[in-house]
Amino acid sequence: MKMKAHLLLLAALFAGATSFAGCRGGGANVQQNVTTVSQGQELEDLKRALDQGAITQDEYEKLQKKILKRGY
Repeated sequence: MKMKAHLLLLAALFAGATSFAGCRGGGANVQQNVTTVSQGQELEDLKRALDQGAITQDEYEKLQKKILKRGY
């Protein structure tokens, strides 16, 4: 009886191991896009948004400080 229990346990472990062996994210196609914008370009875009009325002077100053503090 012990032998039968061991064989069932081994069979269950083998089945579990082989079922997970092919699991690699479900075939999802992951894409990552990175866009780099210079600090100068960010500041120019921010100024343009201010000039066009898209943001207030207060928002401009807060965002400008954030960009300059971040650097790079």
